[in-house]
Amino acid sequence: MTARSMKLGIFDSGLGGVMIARAIREALPDIDLIYLGDTLHVPYGKRSEQAIYTYTKACIEYLFAEQDCQLIIMACNTASASALRKLQQIYLPQAYPERRILGVVVPTIEYAIERGVQRIGLIGTNYTVHSNVYEEELRKINPAIEIFQVNTPLLVPLIEHDGMEWMESVLDHYILPLKEKGIEALILSCTHYSFLKDIIRERYGVDVIAQDEIVPAKLVEYLERHPELDGKIGRGSKEAFFITDLTENYAEKASAFYGAPVDLKVIEVSYG
Repeated sequence: MTARSMKLGIFDSGLGGVMIARAIREALPDIDLIYLGDTLHVPYGKRSEQAIYTYTKACIEYLFAEQDCQLIIMACNTASASALRKLQQIYLPQAYPERRILGVVVPTIEYAIERGVQRIGLIGTNYTVHSNVYEEELRKINPAIEIFQVNTPLLVPLIEHDGMEWMESVLDHYILPLKEKGIEALILSCTHYSFLKDIIRERYGVDVIAQDEIVPAKLVEYLERHPELDGKIGRGSKEAFFITDLTENYAEKASAFYGAPVDLKVIEVSYG
């Protein structure tokens, strides 16, 4: 590859990561960016650990091999909780030793700790919540912090299928019990949930930790610390959005998440 001919990849199981892509585009307006959503298998939160790894690895391989990505942001919390460590420790050293995959869990934890809060609520998918990955990472840094987690399976379907008329009552069901526990901040541990951050802030008066507000700044810091990676990523403001399956409202939803028209292209990924 020639200098600055490679790209930044963003991977998610669905379309929620488009909001991460939007925020990265705002922070790094000239970076060449490729988005891949594995919409054929969304949501990952109800899948087995082996299935999540198989799907994630196949999509990561596509971004590296077919799209020449130098660095990939794994925007999917479920994949970050389930597959990231194995991909970083086994797959990358063997297949692409000079490339990198970054997750969203650790940056989110670091940000929460920087806020100085002691009681944290978290809403997320079934897999993310029951993996306890957020609690484990918190304990490594500050075991005194308490975290209260709630599985919120209805939120993604309501966001994906325009169910906003029921959203406030569903959010009440999930978040009011957390408020009763005296939480000082609420982690939205699913990329889709950034769509709800303003509603949650206004309705519950809680300090919301949304990943589309965290990841871009952490990425900028990372690239500054790793010029050997930054120097390989193109700066021509190019972008492409790929998905593995298309339903009738995906293009409209992706454009709403991105804040601009998005041209979704359906691609085939070899899942092995």
